[in-house]
Amino acid sequence: MGGSSEKPGGSTAPGVEGGAWTRAFAAGTEDAFAGAFAPDVVLEGAALNRPVQGREEVALIMGTASRVYESLVFTHEAHRGDRSYVEWEATALGGTALAGSTVLVRDQEGRIVKAVVQHRPLSGLLAFSAELGRLLKGRVDDDLFHRLAD
Repeated sequence: MGGSSEKPGGSTAPGVEGGAWTRAFAAGTEDAFAGAFAPDVVLEGAALNRPVQGREEVALIMGTASRVYESLVFTHEAHRGDRSYVEWEATALGGTALAGSTVLVRDQEGRIVKAVVQHRPLSGLLAFSAELGRLLKGRVDDDLFHRLAD
């Protein structure tokens, strides 16, 4: 699975095999993410004020997040036991460069039971979190995300 894909993103660099996580980003839909998740999946991330649990809410957040990216390339990955580690580079919010890493934990059936998503730099992370809060206002708890100062 290589090459590039159209917005919202989710292309993979050579040597990155991808999988349900990268395919969900390429699709950019809640259904694509939900199909990769166990029912009690937990999402943790630098863009969140606290963890979120449950397939429906995590899929909503991740589907929305995937559409905020203008480009996204998964650049490296490693696997050990039930864990996968994925590095990525992206642009979002009018060309803001972001990079990060994601840790995925899978159950015996290969479904994602935990995802931990880290973004950098801090300024981009805070803007990304605030944008997610804006897009998801009224659909999830408003206090999940950072709020930019007015």
